[in-house]
Amino acid sequence: MKKFVETLADKETLIQRAGELILSKIEAAIKLQEKFTIALAGGSTPKPVYEFLANQSLPWDKIHIFWGDERYVPPSDSSSNQLMARQAWLNKVAIPEDNIHPMPTNSENPELDAQNHEAEIREFFQIASGEFPVFDLILLGMGDDGHTASLFPHTTALQERDRLVTVGDKNGEPRITFTVPFINHAQCVMFLVTGANKSPALEQIFATEGDDLSYPARLIKPQGELWWLLDREAGIGLKSQN
Repeated sequence: MKKFVETLADKETLIQRAGELILSKIEAAIKLQEKFTIALAGGSTPKPVYEFLANQSLPWDKIHIFWGDERYVPPSDSSSNQLMARQAWLNKVAIPEDNIHPMPTNSENPELDAQNHEAEIREFFQIASGEFPVFDLILLGMGDDGHTASLFPHTTALQERDRLVTVGDKNGEPRITFTVPFINHAQCVMFLVTGANKSPALEQIFATEGDDLSYPARLIKPQGELWWLLDREAGIGLKSQN
């Protein structure tokens, strides 16, 4: 794993840096393999990054969009990660609908939807059971409790090692989420973290020794590159990391 930590002056600078990095990853992947696969994060920080991407001229037919996690709500719900990404980005560009692969949340059975989405991913990547696909890029956020995707502290989803997709639990509310080993097979994982409220958790996550189950973002150690893009408020306690 190659780890990069950058503390940017402010959120606007972070957004610009994230956008530039994503564009470089798109260009490199398409040059190498004629397609680019990305899993999106929800939350407020990635939204302006998606708006930045919406203004780029890209080979949209070669870009495939997935999500790293999703709230178990209809796609039309205001809290849907899918809806946010569509409004900020995907509805504004000429990307084929077949290139958009949202997590299903419509069976009233989160476990079934997680299994069906895993089957869809395996079919897309042509990966057999027991193998893990490799995303070109997975975007992640981080909560002030140290969770990432819908991998929350001390939940059973953290223990899953064989599946690609499982059911997360936020205070009794189900979420659909990528698993730790699936995320860790990515060529690149990029955390986007802003705000002073994230600083205490980041100190725990960056500590040499710590509790992975209390701070799940510690478990993210991809086979390729790991990028942490922080604004100054979030990264204030990590000067030694830069």
